[in-house]
Amino acid sequence: MRAAVVTAFDKPLEIREVAVPEPRPGQIRVRLEASGLCHTDIHAARGDWPVKPALPFTPGHEGVGVVDKAGEGVAVPAAGERVAIPWLGHACGTCEYCVTGWETLCEAQLNTGYAIDGGHAEYLVADAKYVVRVPDGISPAEAAPLTCAGVTTYKAVKVGGVTPGNRVAIFGIGGLGHLAQQYAQIFGGETIGVDVTEEKLELSRRLGAAHVVNAAKTDPVAAIEALGGADVAVVLAADPRVIEQAHASLRRGGRLILVSLPKDNAISLPVFQTVLKGIRVIGSIVGTRADLAEVFRLHAAGRTEVLYETRTLGAINDSIEDVLDSRVPARLVLIP
Repeated sequence: MRAAVVTAFDKPLEIREVAVPEPRPGQIRVRLEASGLCHTDIHAARGDWPVKPALPFTPGHEGVGVVDKAGEGVAVPAAGERVAIPWLGHACGTCEYCVTGWETLCEAQLNTGYAIDGGHAEYLVADAKYVVRVPDGISPAEAAPLTCAGVTTYKAVKVGGVTPGNRVAIFGIGGLGHLAQQYAQIFGGETIGVDVTEEKLELSRRLGAAHVVNAAKTDPVAAIEALGGADVAVVLAADPRVIEQAHASLRRGGRLILVSLPKDNAISLPVFQTVLKGIRVIGSIVGTRADLAEVFRLHAAGRTEVLYETRTLGAINDSIEDVLDSRVPARLVLIP
């Protein structure tokens, strides 16, 4: 089979012919139909984070495909079912986090496309317990971005405690942001789209934003304060300055939801304003299997729209450069 393989952190990925994997007990093999390209894939391929993947490996944690073969002891999902293989590839299932609905905090977790070969390939094997069935009527190319971009932003809106009437500022309207905005609106929020390009702000308007702010032309803090301040700010841009602007835009009692990961792992936030205004700073990691199932149900019901572009697996290196240079309006999906 063909797979995009990281052989070194300072080299492009190689499209290689590798053996089709065989599922072990408790695993399934999936014939992939689509695999979303996430910025985390780029961090993985370049070894940007403190704990680096073991070389060589195949990235990709937005894989969607059909179950091709089941290992010993697997009855569900059955052969022929379409499933999504998310970032959480395996967890222990017994720790306090796993048993209280926070499996994404399990310290023994293994992540798809990082510790486990991922979806930028023609086949992969996955833990049968940690895949999520894709409902009928959702195309593989739509389901792929929902498997990470969707469930990540859905969880962010959830932990942000968005309620009807809350003013929610989305900092960064792109692959994640256009979905975050839709989830905030589903929860009853009045949304503000913040970005630096008119194209993305037009997308934000089309998707129902009550207000948009071009941060390249207008001070977003002043603009949001003029609206009364934000109750919730969801930050999807990795620039520390954007996080600081989001914090400053909050009204008293506001919630700052951190999703993006700045390269230098540092931001500067004022303690006095945080304490005196009662602002909560909340880190939000990707959602659980249950969250992803909810994301799929919402999409199947016609409540969300996924903006994406498809490319071939062989175009992965050019696609990475396009993502890094912000030439992609939303999400790229690779077709094996």
